[in-house]
Amino acid sequence: MAKKKTTVDFEQSLGDLQALVERLESGDLSLEESLSAFEQGVALTRDCQQALQSAEQKVQMLMEQQGELTSEPFDGPAE
Repeated sequence: MAKKKTTVDFEQSLGDLQALVERLESGDLSLEESLSAFEQGVALTRDCQQALQSAEQKVQMLMEQQGELTSEPFDGPAE
């Protein structure tokens, strides 16, 4: 997949995954439906993990200064 996921795609995938989990937890699905939902969930999970890894790599690249990785608190420096 050459196209990179955007934040909107990540949020949509996460929402879809949550809906699948709720359907599975309801216990109202047949075995075939449950297996299909589980398969979709695995694919969505992989998409979300890939998006998160990509975002982490992007953050690391942005934080790198003069060849050294610098660490800063998530909420930024105190003013």
